[in-house]
Amino acid sequence: MTTTSIGDKIVVGLDIGSTKVCAVAGRVVRNNKDQETLEVLGVGETPLADGVTKGSVVNVNNTVSAIRRAVAEASNQSNLNIHLVNVSFSGAHVLSVKSSGSITRSSSGDEIQVEDIDHLLSDMYRTSIPADKEIIHVLPMDFVVDGETNVNQPVGRNGVKLGADFQLITAQANAARNVRKCIMRNNLQQETMMLSPLASGLAVLTDEEKDAGVALVDIGGGTTELAIYYRGVLRHVAVFPWAGNSLTADIQSGCKIMPDQAEQLKKRFGNADPSEYNINEVVAVPGLSNRKPKDVLLKNVAVIIEDRLREIAALVQAEVIRAGYEGKLLAGIVLTGGTALVPGVEHIFSRVTGTEAKVGYPEHLEPNGRADLVGDPAYATAVGLVWAGYKTIDNRISFISDPARAAYIEEQTPAPVRPPYHNPVLSGRDKPLEKEPPKKEKGFLSWLKEALQPIRGSETDPY
Repeated sequence: MTTTSIGDKIVVGLDIGSTKVCAVAGRVVRNNKDQETLEVLGVGETPLADGVTKGSVVNVNNTVSAIRRAVAEASNQSNLNIHLVNVSFSGAHVLSVKSSGSITRSSSGDEIQVEDIDHLLSDMYRTSIPADKEIIHVLPMDFVVDGETNVNQPVGRNGVKLGADFQLITAQANAARNVRKCIMRNNLQQETMMLSPLASGLAVLTDEEKDAGVALVDIGGGTTELAIYYRGVLRHVAVFPWAGNSLTADIQSGCKIMPDQAEQLKKRFGNADPSEYNINEVVAVPGLSNRKPKDVLLKNVAVIIEDRLREIAALVQAEVIRAGYEGKLLAGIVLTGGTALVPGVEHIFSRVTGTEAKVGYPEHLEPNGRADLVGDPAYATAVGLVWAGYKTIDNRISFISDPARAAYIEEQTPAPVRPPYHNPVLSGRDKPLEKEPPKKEKGFLSWLKEALQPIRGSETDPY
């Protein structure tokens, strides 16, 4: 298939998950059908056992090492020197807070411009929140122009007062700081930090689904993330601290086996439909040293997986009801993330929620060997982060992260370095006396410069 590159822009997505770190380098090309597709140039993946818990970075050193290996692998495959990345962000502490704001424009006769919306968004990033929280995204829902509500696109309208109902996505400041720390310690720069389900939505959802109303459920390793779209706009976000690792823990506890054995059982024989297995189907799990293998009933494994997925589906349904979108999501539920690969998961979500559910795969990938690697739901976030370099979550706004914070991070100076150690000055007994040159008379400017010069401490002084 013949393709044409659209410019020279290449984007790298870095997904920092609870079980793996994945880096994907790609660019948008136009195929012979005049369709925009994503050409995957390089893929790097590193398992991460002890670095991220429930979506949050808890061990910076381990996460830094995993990022370094994943980025190096993607760099080697794509023959690129990677410096700039779009990075994912998640965590059970992420909250969606509804808020509203408005500005009064100085010129009432002119039409509302994009700059006016940027001004309104920038003000919302200054919203007062607890000191240990940080606003990650400010996303508008419906605008208000001079009292007229439910305005979808205010640009081009006449009005003095511009307002909107916003969705503020907040997270623990320390968790966001840890992600940035991991990026900087790898000598990388962060172009965009995006909440994982928003990135996954860019990869697996169509504009038609967003207009009709859809719930994206990203079931990863540490967290399950919900993003609700309605009339083309993101309306609600929620994160639950139960996901694929919860299934593994349940299998380990229920079958009395080791954690790595439970993970292998889940991946190789996991099924959410117990009727798929006969009552006598077993698999032998190796025992500990000098102990016999243990037989595990596959039907029991399926029952355990079914029960946990039913709980997750019930949590999702309760959140959809709480957000006020029950019965409004005509496009149903789209499941993605690694756990969406468990056979029978769509049936469970359809039965529990009463809404049609399907598994979402990354769409519009240019066919090649590397696209096959990232073509399943486990890589939806990483692929979506690459798409984030070419399209936005909301076409009405020009940024989804605080531009003032990005500028502040770039201007941050490195930590102060202690002055280098110098050999001590020799005493009078160790060197000949030298005649001091005659002191010059100091002028006022010289005296002022010396007075304002900061006093430097010695490396031998106590702190």
